[in-house]
Amino acid sequence: MGKIVVFGNVTLDVICQTVDDVPRYESVSFDNVLLSPGGCASNVAIGLGALGAPPFLICKTGDDPAADLLFQKWQQFHLDLSFVKKEKDIHTAVSIGLVDHNAQPRFIHTPGANGHLSLADLDFVIFSQNDIQIFHIGGFFVLPGLLDEHLPQTLKKIRDLGVTVSLDVVNSKRFWKPEYLFASMPQLDYFLCNKIEANKLTGEENIAKSAEIFYNAGARNIIIKLGSQGCYVNGETFTGIVPAKKVSVVDTTGAGDAFAAGLLASLARGESLYQACEQGNQCGANVVQELGTITYWEKYREEHHP
Repeated sequence: MGKIVVFGNVTLDVICQTVDDVPRYESVSFDNVLLSPGGCASNVAIGLGALGAPPFLICKTGDDPAADLLFQKWQQFHLDLSFVKKEKDIHTAVSIGLVDHNAQPRFIHTPGANGHLSLADLDFVIFSQNDIQIFHIGGFFVLPGLLDEHLPQTLKKIRDLGVTVSLDVVNSKRFWKPEYLFASMPQLDYFLCNKIEANKLTGEENIAKSAEIFYNAGARNIIIKLGSQGCYVNGETFTGIVPAKKVSVVDTTGAGDAFAAGLLASLARGESLYQACEQGNQCGANVVQELGTITYWEKYREEHHP
C-alpha cells in the first residue's frame, strides 16, 4: 500500500455543547466543551492515522500556541508533518463550534493561515521521493489559494505520475464561484460532496441528476454523502446507494471527513468502491456518536495501535 497525501485546511476547534441560541446582548452557557484539532484536512489525516495509514499532511498554521496544540496531537497519530508550514505573523485558524440539541453544529470561524495556502505550497518532491498512491484535497472551497486557473494543470501533473486524485468540498460562500472546480473535474478520480453541497453546485434537488452533472463534467467516481442514509455513488464499478447503519448521534461535526478517511484507507488497500463506501459510512457513523471530530479516533487508536 502506497502513502496518502492530504492537502487542505486545518483549525483548532473549540466544540461547545449544547447551544441552541445565541442572543446578541446576553451570555451563553453550555455543558460540555472540547478542544482539539479540526478542519477537513486534519480530520481526514487523523482518521487515516488511526486506521493505520498515517498520511503526509500539507497545510499551513501560524507560529503560535494553537499550532503547538495541533502538532502535539498530529504526532500522536504519527502523521508525517514534513510539509506543514508555520507562518510567522499569521494566526492558526480557529473554529468555535456550537452544537445544538439536534447534534448540528454552527461555526464561528477565522481562516487564519488557511487563507495563505496555495498551489505554491505543493512541493512535487513529495511525489518523487515517496511512494504516493493517493492525493486528497480536503475543504476545497475554504481554500481561496486553490481557486486558481492553474489547478487543473497541477492535478493533471499529479495524475500523470500514476497518483489517484480525490477532492472533497466544504460548504462556503465561495460556492457561487465554482468554475475552478468544474474545470478540474476531468482530473478527479473521486469527487466527494454532501447532498446540500451537490444541490448548491448543480441546482438539482435529485442526487442522481446532480451526480450525472459531475460525471458529465469529467469526474470518474462521484460520491454524494447522505448522512444517516449513507451515500449515493455514480462510479466506474457501481452506481446507486450504499446504505448506512442507524446510530445514536451526539455531534455531526467531522462526519464527512471521517467518511473520507475510511474511503481513502479502503481504496489504498485495493478494496472495491462499494467496500470503500461501506467503510466510509461506518467511520462517519462512529465519529458522530462522540463529541468532536477526533474523540472516536483517539479511542480507536488506543485500542488498535497503542
